[in-house]
Amino acid sequence: MTPAVEQRTGHHRPAGSTAADGWSAVITPELAGWGHAGLRVAELGPGERIALDTAIDEAIVLPLAGGFRVTCGDEILELAGRPSPLAGATDFAYLPCGARASIESPAGGRVAVATARTSRGLPFRAGAAAGVPVELRGAGPSSRLVRNFAAPAAFEADRLIAVEVITPGGNWSSWPPHKHDEAGPAESVLEEIYYYEVADGPDGPGVGYQRVYGSPGHPIDVLAEVRTGDVVLIPHGWHGPAMAAPGYDLYYLNVMAGPGPERSWRISDDPAHAWIRASWPDQAVDPRVEALAGGQTS
Repeated sequence: MTPAVEQRTGHHRPAGSTAADGWSAVITPELAGWGHAGLRVAELGPGERIALDTAIDEAIVLPLAGGFRVTCGDEILELAGRPSPLAGATDFAYLPCGARASIESPAGGRVAVATARTSRGLPFRAGAAAGVPVELRGAGPSSRLVRNFAAPAAFEADRLIAVEVITPGGNWSSWPPHKHDEAGPAESVLEEIYYYEVADGPDGPGVGYQRVYGSPGHPIDVLAEVRTGDVVLIPHGWHGPAMAAPGYDLYYLNVMAGPGPERSWRISDDPAHAWIRASWPDQAVDPRVEALAGGQTS
């Protein structure tokens, strides 16, 4: 098997390797080899439009850069968006299953569509940027910013969970390593997608790294160099750290969904590294994370 095929079919999907039908990235449950979570990303020029049939998925349309107009039936939502994922929270749109929709960018932009398999119908509606809960997680070199825009407590959906994370250059996130691959009081079974964007440096594109390794009964071994547009698929196992190389701020969108009756995010830390959390109270939060939050935390 050639390296190109290995990249296209493995857990690390480099930018462009899953492009199809006008989308720069397409991850369906079938392509991922699992049953629930999906993602699409599109780069649209000024006035360009792309169609989306949600079929048996619910979806969230999330502007990454630029503003968008989302049409579903006779209803239209205008999303102001943002200049980039590093610039702050954004408004977004929820699409129900069975919807025939279109996404248009009047001035051009980049958009992500997070999806989850569902049979429950919820209304087409918007989520406001001002209502996105912002969390400062970790401390010291583990400091990162989390925007819980579609976490269970923040926004109603049937199966879909989605959050954004920003990790300043030189810091680690998804740390300590954790997992959610066993049903029970300690964990909820969730498939997870990481979609990455990395800040450019003065002389070229930035770079980061992602580690995923096996948990009991769930073998997996990933150590991937990630760049803007890359996707990492996590069906199971311990995942972390997501490493921001010094000088390159790291953004990722997490999309999660699973088979359990409860929409929840419960995790277990790798016992070898769980002590890291207890060290945070003795460390200051990275001031770059506080600056990104702009005082708007909850």
